[in-house]
Amino acid sequence: MIIRPQQHWFRRLLGWHGSVLPHILFRLGLNLAMSVIAILTYQWYQGFGFRLTIAPFSLLGVSIAIFLGFRNNASYARFIEARLLWGSLVITHRSLLRQIKSILPQQEQAAREFAALQMAFSWSLKHQLRETSGREDLLRLVPERWRNEVMNSPLPTNRLLLCMGTWLGELRSKGAISDILWQSVDANLNQLSAIMTGCERIAGTPIPFAYTLILHRTVYLFCSLLPFALAADLHFMTPLVSVFISYTFLSLESLAAELEAPFGEEPNHLPLNAMCVTIERNLRDMNDDLPLPAPALPDSNFVLN
Repeated sequence: MIIRPQQHWFRRLLGWHGSVLPHILFRLGLNLAMSVIAILTYQWYQGFGFRLTIAPFSLLGVSIAIFLGFRNNASYARFIEARLLWGSLVITHRSLLRQIKSILPQQEQAAREFAALQMAFSWSLKHQLRETSGREDLLRLVPERWRNEVMNSPLPTNRLLLCMGTWLGELRSKGAISDILWQSVDANLNQLSAIMTGCERIAGTPIPFAYTLILHRTVYLFCSLLPFALAADLHFMTPLVSVFISYTFLSLESLAAELEAPFGEEPNHLPLNAMCVTIERNLRDMNDDLPLPAPALPDSNFVLN
């Protein structure tokens, strides 16, 4: 995610990091080349009676803009839902550990063991969504009692949830907590399961491919033919106008594709590493487990991972 300080409006116009311009620069270069070709060959293809006018492109441009708006709204809705799910994850972890510490005020080691399972759950979920290896973080966080069970599981995130449920069930069977308190804590475990399932749904069910493909093809066909429609009226101004219009459509299409999968590592994706660090800092602080990990900060390009 891009975390930028407030800037003067003119400096923001020149912003590079965090924009989609680096991703579409080559495609804009192709459009510029098509504009030059359109100018150089204008007299030649006019001799064949072939002429494109602005009229159909005006109508098509309005249609594409509307559909790009729908596509961006759908992608941004997925991004917002993912952000809310991870915000709920922070809340649930805080509430869950607070309940455990209230129920077991004298058992600091037990609270630390449960908090370690919580932290491992968050990091494991992050690695699952980004399809990266979580082995290092699991070895660092999972208590020795549960380590083999979690490390040998093909689904470690779900296994950690089961370990937390087993840990809580042991307390109940020993009579350390009443049935009413058990139900209250178990409700937060169910909330963790719901958050994990919500994230898996977003990661595993993208926007229908056929819808995306139709819009993708239409945008590129529009941008490819546009210079030939502009050349008759704009002549040497064709490259400037064509590239500017293409920048609008291509950037919106690229941004929609980026926001559609909010758990990745692109600049406009969710900062899952930073969120996991926030959860770890909160849980360690509640257990007086010092020193705390350093907070995650944006890098020199204002990117917070």
